[in-house]
Parts: sequence; C-alpha cells; structure tokens
Amino acid sequence: MQATLLGILGLALLGTLHAQDSIPVQADFQQDKLTGRWYSIGLASNSDWFKEKRHLMKMCTTTISTTAEGNLEVTSTYPKGDQCVTRNSLYTKTEQPGRFSYTSPRWGSKHNIHVVETNYEEYALVATQISKSSGSSTMVLLYSRTKELSPERLEMFTQFSREQGLTDDEILILPQTDKCMADAA
Repeated sequence: MQATLLGILGLALLGTLHAQDSIPVQADFQQDKLTGRWYSIGLASNSDWFKEKRHLMKMCTTTISTTAEGNLEVTSTYPKGDQCVTRNSLYTKTEQPGRFSYTSPRWGSKHNIHVVETNYEEYALVATQISKSSGSSTMVLLYSRTKELSPERLEMFTQFSREQGLTDDEILILPQTDKCMADAA
C-alpha cells in the first residue's frame, strides 16, 4: 500500500516537473530588452479566480524593471470597480534565463514563470504554472507595447494557450479601456 502511494506521488511529481519542462523559454533571452511598459492584451487561465472574475477583467498596464540583483520588479495597474489598483511583484531569476519564480505573500502560491516568446518591441508571451495547497493552475499572458496586436499574434496566444490544456472559455482577449491608463501613454 505504501509503495503504491509513493509510486503515485512520484508519478504526480514527475508529471508536474515534466509540465514545467515542456513550457519553452525564449532562446537567447535578453532581460534588459523586456523592461519597460506593456499592455496586457490576453489572459488565459484555468484557475477558479479567473472563472469568477473573467467578466470584470479589462486591459491593464504592466511596467517591468530590473533590480540591482538581476530580478524583475513587475508593477501592474488595472481597473477594479471605479478605482485603479496597483500590484507589485518581485520575480526572482532562476538558473535558466527567461525563467523566474515568485511566491505570493497574500495567497502563498508558488509561481513558475516562463517568458515563452518575445520580440521585445511588439509582444511577449508569458506562461506561469501556479501551485498552492488547493491545487495547481496554468496562466498565460499576452503583453503588447501598444493597445492592439495583429490577428496573427492573437491567434498565436490562443493556440499556445490551447496547447497548455486551456479551453476556449478559459482564454480571454481583454477588452480595451482608457481607465487607469492615463500615465501609460
């Protein structure tokens, strides 16, 4: 019985590690080129919070800067009701360029972040594996330097999200808004 349980746990761990390894990372990642202002264009997730809040979500701005230690300071500002909310996160670099980790102080969730693909000047595709005591989830973000992206880039985001096991009702192109973007121009 114990051997069976250990075997199942081992397979589950191996599956989780394999899932993380199967997410690609931008070749020759250049962190300094990722810094600056981005707009969140697309968001896909199989998490419960996304399912509950999906209908309220709108485009937001995200500013990425590098810390003295080489980590990423990520500041997102988004509309929530009639106010603007700012969230700061520190993404800690890993041995692999383009891959970062983050632990949410609020929820205790651990985030394994991959910069999957970017040309630095137009778009960035970022995938995150999130694990917490209640389970794990996947999140994919599509960032743009402008408020609009080509249909080809939107389709690339949708296709990649599907490849990560997300369904069409878990994939959202965020509605544009001018709210909370006055300083983003």
